[in-house]
Parts: sequence; C-alpha cells; structure tokens
Amino acid sequence: MEAELTTMCYIEKDGKYLMLHRTKKKNDPNHDLWLGIGGHMEQGESPGECILREVKEETGLELIDPKLRGIVTFSDGDWYEYMFLYSAENFEGELIECNEGDLVWVEKEKVLSELPVWEGDKIFLGMMQQDSPFFSLKLKYDHRKLIYSALD
Repeated sequence: MEAELTTMCYIEKDGKYLMLHRTKKKNDPNHDLWLGIGGHMEQGESPGECILREVKEETGLELIDPKLRGIVTFSDGDWYEYMFLYSAENFEGELIECNEGDLVWVEKEKVLSELPVWEGDKIFLGMMQQDSPFFSLKLKYDHRKLIYSALD
C-alpha cells in the first residue's frame, strides 16, 4: 500500500491558531475533530506548493513564507501517511467559507487543553509552541488511539 502524502499548516495570529472544526465532509476520519489547514499532495506537487494551494482553497488566505517545522509519520494498521508540518504568521486575504468545516481562531493554549484533537497532534503542537528545531515524529495509532510515539 502506498503512503499518503499530506501537508498541514498552523496559521498563527495574536496568540491564536486558525483551526478547522471538521464537520461537513461525509465519511471523514477527522469528523468532529479540530485540525490545522492542509490536505493531500497532488501528482508532481512539492510540499510547499501543496500547502500554499490547500490553504488558499480552504481559507481564502495566501501564505507568505510558511515555515516547514517537521515531518510526521502516521500509521494505523496497514495505513500510513507522511505529513509535512508547517507554521505561518504572515498571510494576506480574507477568510472564506470552508466546505470541510468551520474556521475559527482559537487561543493556542485552548487547542491543547480544551478542543478534541488527535492525541498525537498535542505532541507536535507542543513542540511547535516551544519553538523546537526541525523534527521527525512517528505516531502509531490503533483505531484513533495513540499507542506509540517517537522522535527520530
């Protein structure tokens, strides 16, 4: 089975992240969870091109100089994904309606303590908030339950 290649960006402004509450897609494995902005790479697309496109499509915002923070490897049974993780503080444009859920600016601390997010997301978000250098993180799940994590 081929690995999925994805990107994710946590856009920051005034001590808040722009979060997507995934509520609108059918058969969504992320249903009712809160995530950053991102998605699947298209054929021939670089991670940088993908994150710019995905953010524009989902939010209407154009990122200026997003920073690649790390690579996260996810696995759950036979499924696995490599996610290129970005952060961005500079952008232009106005928010649009997202067809995947609701876009909300949320205080960074509340993302980790109050919102339903993937357990592994708390690990890499904590690292990003501590301004950790570039990292590679492996997260293994068993049906939505985190059973293993390791920094490479």
